[in-house]
Amino acid sequence: MLEKMEKFDTMKVINEFEELTKNAEQVQRDTLRRILEENAEAEYLQELGVNGRTDVETFKQCVPLVTHKDLEHYMERIMDGDNSPILTGKPLPNISLSSGTTQGKPKFLPFNDELFENTMQIYQTSFAYRNREFPIGNGKGLLFIYSSKHFKTKGGLSAGTATTNVFRHPQYRTSMKAIQSQSCSPDEVIFGSDFHQSLYCHLLCGLLHFEEVQFVSSTFAHSLVQAFQTFELVWEDLCSDIRDGVLTESITDPNIRAAMARILKPNPQLADTIHGICSRLSKWYGLIPELFPNAKYVYGIMTGSMEPYLKQLRRYAGWLPLVCADYGASEGWIAANVNPRSPPESATFAVLPNIGYFEFIPLSDEINGRFEPKPVGLTEVKIGEEYEIIVTTFAGLYRYRLGDRVKIMGFHNNTPELKFVCRQNLMLSINIDKNTEKDLQLAVEEASKLLVSEKVDVIDFTSHIEKCSDPAHYVIFLELSGDTDENVLKECCNSLDRAFVDPGYMGSRKIRTIGPLELRVLRKGTFHKILLHYLSMGAAVSQFKTPRFVGSNNKALLQIICSNVVKSYFSTAFE
Repeated sequence: MLEKMEKFDTMKVINEFEELTKNAEQVQRDTLRRILEENAEAEYLQELGVNGRTDVETFKQCVPLVTHKDLEHYMERIMDGDNSPILTGKPLPNISLSSGTTQGKPKFLPFNDELFENTMQIYQTSFAYRNREFPIGNGKGLLFIYSSKHFKTKGGLSAGTATTNVFRHPQYRTSMKAIQSQSCSPDEVIFGSDFHQSLYCHLLCGLLHFEEVQFVSSTFAHSLVQAFQTFELVWEDLCSDIRDGVLTESITDPNIRAAMARILKPNPQLADTIHGICSRLSKWYGLIPELFPNAKYVYGIMTGSMEPYLKQLRRYAGWLPLVCADYGASEGWIAANVNPRSPPESATFAVLPNIGYFEFIPLSDEINGRFEPKPVGLTEVKIGEEYEIIVTTFAGLYRYRLGDRVKIMGFHNNTPELKFVCRQNLMLSINIDKNTEKDLQLAVEEASKLLVSEKVDVIDFTSHIEKCSDPAHYVIFLELSGDTDENVLKECCNSLDRAFVDPGYMGSRKIRTIGPLELRVLRKGTFHKILLHYLSMGAAVSQFKTPRFVGSNNKALLQIICSNVVKSYFSTAFE
């Protein structure tokens, strides 16, 4: 049962974390025992012959490593309304929608109160270390957070993104208040029906509470950049709203309008102050601290695919430090940032040993040709080595391959400090979108159906992310067996764009933070030239594989491909 949170004690939380990490090995054994005891009646564990045993050795012997695909039929039963103990001892109250995709479909994952409690523990832990370094007063956060709509599964379970499940939890606001992380914005803005309207009102709420803003945050760095890019365009409208005390007519959501009417009053002096700041800034450098003079830092996920946004974010943040948020996934949380002064490029995350049971597959096994993964425990990892993470959670995932590649940078007491490297098998990603080689293959297969009537085949294909455009966009290169009607190729381009069904991609396309997909048709023989290029570098024909993604750093290969483009089309699928 979730209890009412007491007043937050920074040093108490830090001391508890220090004790946990000093005894990480024993805490891991105790955590696994609790997970197996709470879920002893789960059909999944009984089928595997665990039979109520809770020791590490039996668990590893009985329970295999799995991916989401292995659990799909169990999740389908749960979503269809089967209330029996399938993956967990108690029925699951919610389902999370992953931002990743499996076989071209979004992943559905279990979510329960225990995962919410883990989320709050991560938030508390990282906040304690941040607050020790950057103490904040009794104020609020300018939080650019957005809740997606919940929907009901066939069996009546509530489903939404993991962040939405957290935001909608009845204990969320109380928990955030306890760690001095209240949003400036009312719920109606966070849960608004239109992203652009919510973003505008987040900005407006921040300005109205400018003296109270202690930090500025969003889930991802790109969301922060996007927010202040929007500010550049609408600051005069915001000033007008503040001056007159009347919300612009472009905000049409009735719930948002009603909520904003309660807090928006005429304030010509504030409007003049904001106008003066915006008029004198050079290229908007230091915009955030100029607008919010009591802000101590800017906070969000800034690793991995978010790193390209750091240059723009630093321009807005000026002299404020950028603090990287914690490490987790839709499946569950893993580690907290307990070194908040580290720049995002070198951020590490200390694993919380009591929020799940963690194992690590040494990726050196792949290099050495070992096909049977031999996972090691949390305290057995080695500094400098890279691993794939395996998680066992309180929500019914057992020895689940998360698909993340991490590097061990050191230890915090006896728990490892991780650096996120990349998603395993992930290729196409601009911000929150995540598309794999399989997703690309499915998209090309779908588009190639339109070529059948033209009696034209796709000889080969690859992809690229064009970052020189604003916003960045996907580029798909196709080599075709013959000429094709222009209208068919345009529709192929639209088909490719629509075929990437990852929620992060679709959402980003709809709000135009990812540009229209571009189809570039290649001259016949281009992929043969690619083969020759690799052979000239010493590759063997028997081992050659067409690269399905060409990065900007592979200049020689990109030059070969781009110099052989004969036609180019941009998608109109989301217009």
